[in-house]
Amino acid sequence: MSTMHTVLEAMAPEAREALLAHSHQVTFPAGNRIFKERRRAEKFWIILSGTVDLGTHIPCHKDAVIDTLGYGELLGRSWMVPPYSRRLGATASHEVRALEFDDVAVRELCTEDSAVGRSVSVAVAAVIADRLDPARTRLLDLFAPHGSGTPLSYAR
Repeated sequence: MSTMHTVLEAMAPEAREALLAHSHQVTFPAGNRIFKERRRAEKFWIILSGTVDLGTHIPCHKDAVIDTLGYGELLGRSWMVPPYSRRLGATASHEVRALEFDDVAVRELCTEDSAVGRSVSVAVAAVIADRLDPARTRLLDLFAPHGSGTPLSYAR
């Protein structure tokens, strides 16, 4: 699970309020497939409670869990950059309550208000950066020779 502060805490207060105005609460039961990889990203979520496993499909095998997300974390980032296609799949591992956002409405908001757009972009970029090294380590743990998954921060 990521250790960064919640994505909403990373935003300027005005941007946070503008973004929240475009949200509504949803619930996903445990075991529910929230989205599949390689599908169009039309929504994203901020998790209020529960956990979500992010995974990738491996032919002839069970999906590999790359990360587990929880409270305050952003679920879905592919809505932000064309071609708006999911890179991973997501499944609720425990019942999830989340704020759901429509991608088109939020992109329009970010275009109309550059301060909001900048704040949302920086917060999402921080999430992506925060998740890259752990995802790399997890993939190496799953598929590379033993010891290859040593986190970069320890390899120096």
